[in-house]
Amino acid sequence: MSDVLDSPAPATPTSSAPRASVVPNPQVMLYTRLRKSPYFWKSREHGVAMYSVYNHTYHPRHYGDPVAEYWALLEGVTLWDVGVERQIEISGPDAFNFTNMLVPRDLNQCAVGQCKYVFITAPDGGIINDPVLLRIEENRFWLSLADSDVGLWALALAHAGGWNVDVREVDVAPIQIQGPKSKDVMLDLFGESILEVPYYYLRHYTLDGMEVVVSRTGYTAELGYEIYLTNAVRDAGRLWDAVWQAGQPHGLRPIGPSHIRRIEAGMLAYGCDITLDTNPMEVGYDYRWMVDLDQEADFIGKDALRRVRDEGISRLMVGLEIDGAPLGSYNDGSMIDTFPVHTAAGTNVGSVTSACWSPRLERNIGLAMVPIGDSVTGTNVTVETPTGPRSAVVVDKPFIDPLKETPKA
Repeated sequence: MSDVLDSPAPATPTSSAPRASVVPNPQVMLYTRLRKSPYFWKSREHGVAMYSVYNHTYHPRHYGDPVAEYWALLEGVTLWDVGVERQIEISGPDAFNFTNMLVPRDLNQCAVGQCKYVFITAPDGGIINDPVLLRIEENRFWLSLADSDVGLWALALAHAGGWNVDVREVDVAPIQIQGPKSKDVMLDLFGESILEVPYYYLRHYTLDGMEVVVSRTGYTAELGYEIYLTNAVRDAGRLWDAVWQAGQPHGLRPIGPSHIRRIEAGMLAYGCDITLDTNPMEVGYDYRWMVDLDQEADFIGKDALRRVRDEGISRLMVGLEIDGAPLGSYNDGSMIDTFPVHTAAGTNVGSVTSACWSPRLERNIGLAMVPIGDSVTGTNVTVETPTGPRSAVVVDKPFIDPLKETPKA
């Protein structure tokens, strides 16, 4: 420690030192070290304009015009490469009890053939991941991951606890078909039985010799489906082409995740809105479904979340309407970092974690983490944006379709 304290401070640059100019839009290199979705080359054929890295994998963010993609999602049907949603399979004699330990939801309420949106929580109640869980068989589950290494977490827990389970990443990769015309495309692909799949349920199909699982889920709060392809490395190109061909009469368009739409819906994004440093109650989820403290089974973080319930939370994620010129679409590189939130007195009280311009609402909207005292609807705050301070007000969220009737239609 003394060596560190006694070491000389780094030299302070002088004003005369040469300084490189800032590149406004630096590139992210495509190379062999980062993973590629099984659909990487197919989606790239359509002109991907921007990638990000998600689960160590290149992820198409948009194809040139995120606002046009937003309207295509709302009015037509869209195709997404979401092979970055890596599938962790948990199987074996202890699979149910082990998986039930990972999540705060009671999986006794999850039938075979059903899907659940779940949190995976840490011992302190923090959120490790928020996957969609698919119960494929009685003792076989898939976790369709958000952006964190849950496979390693689950593998370590299984080993340390002596669970009789097999935890592995499987060769399964989803694509999403989303939008009001998605049923038309799926009907042409799978026939009338697809209309029998309820919201957040799944069904097994064979399509042109390819084994797939179709779930009525998606990251849009619009009508939509996900097609999970087995043997994805081998068959990804065939599935993409089959969906593309079926979609042509319906105007199918490839897009990236529409963050405008998910912010309108109040949907959270792991890594910005939720992290290991947030717990389910702070981000607006209660004890009626996402966290079941009354279930008989134990789960990781149960004691900590019980304390949170008893003691209350000190901060809460809220919706904001933000004045001023359009902020962008979020996934266009317009929000590099969070925006500080200040009170009228200038005190920094929180941050905007996701924000965009909503073309339908014709205003800027965002999700922000603020103290409980500043979370009341109608509270006025100031948001520091890259172009300067802006007035904002706390509003109810979701901003559109609060009962989520649209995806259930």
